Amino acid sequence: MLKLRYVLVAVFLLVSMSLLSVWGSGVLDRSNALSTVESPVGNSASTVENSTTQNNSVIGITVTESSLPYVDETVGTQLSTQELVAEVAPAVVSIVTETVSYNWFWQAVPETGAGTGIIISPDGYIVTNNHVVEDADKVTVTLSDGSTFEATIVGSDAQTDLAVVKINASNLAYLHFLSSSLEQLSVLDTVVAVGNALALEGGPTWTAGVVSNLGRSIELDTGVLLNDLIQTDASINSGNSGGPLVNMAGQVVGINTAMASNSENIGFAISTDTIIPVVQSLITEGKVVRPWLGVQVTTVTSTIQHYYNLSVDTGALITQVSSSSPANEAGLKAGDVITKIDDENISAAAELISAIGSHQIGDQVKIVYSRGSEQKTTYATLEQSPS
Repeated sequence: MLKLRYVLVAVFLLVSMSLLSVWGSGVLDRSNALSTVESPVGNSASTVENSTTQNNSVIGITVTESSLPYVDETVGTQLSTQELVAEVAPAVVSIVTETVSYNWFWQAVPETGAGTGIIISPDGYIVTNNHVVEDADKVTVTLSDGSTFEATIVGSDAQTDLAVVKINASNLAYLHFLSSSLEQLSVLDTVVAVGNALALEGGPTWTAGVVSNLGRSIELDTGVLLNDLIQTDASINSGNSGGPLVNMAGQVVGINTAMASNSENIGFAISTDTIIPVVQSLITEGKVVRPWLGVQVTTVTSTIQHYYNLSVDTGALITQVSSSSPANEAGLKAGDVITKIDDENISAAAELISAIGSHQIGDQVKIVYSRGSEQKTTYATLEQSPS
């Protein structure tokens, strides 16, 4: 399994910054036998038609996209490279965070991190990665013209690694997001990654490449599983986190979030299938409300099957059940393997997360699972995620 890391550059004097917290139903056990497991899954996002609502299949949020000024339904006119830079650059910002930790002598130790953000409205809403601003005591945004603002965190979501911050400004240039980028992009389409690489002065770094694949799922070294990603060979460097991946029309098709640490030209961006509903929820609610089953799972592979002596070779292996959760009330236990939700076969952890996310809070789901050599069926009523 590729070890993946966030593309956040930070200067840590003593204590590393915690990057991501974990949502209950998406956690993967990181013990010896499970730490090498990947959960590949194809595109499971719902198609969005013109001026309709999008029910994101991963998080269960309904958004009327026609009401969002920064969302484009169709691909725009291709720009020259000079036009693209002129269009995109004013809406890409540098984000610097400050935190304070304490050393062994309880002395305050300042820590600084840097990332990138995208302006999405004239009045100062900016989207970035959760891991760029998580736990920050102070967030400073620098615009393309060099002006700086202290930002407030509007909301963040560790499960999708997205966050929204706001600065007190007006008449700002902002970028447009292409709706349902997983559906509207094709492999080998040209894309450009933009970001505050290595926190270098003098403006963002631009790297061009192509779409390498669509609908990827990756497990980060924190145990968080990200779904519906765009894989690209456009170089993504430290500090690019939160920056845009744009098409040649200057539309945002993804947000740069991770790169393979032991490989070349393998980077990942969060698709707009996830970004648009999450960002809208963060702006309106300050958080993402999603349905919750209450299990920690990992994908069954041949290694996992042999290690745990499982009777099935595919599915989502439960490694932990939260107390007082729908899963616990339904009688599920660690060691059970979920193979079907309602009429949908489950062959990977990402598919289970997607299946649960496609429902609403209060829905009852039918769960088919394997326990030992037996196949069993139970029902669970989904609740609101506790975090």
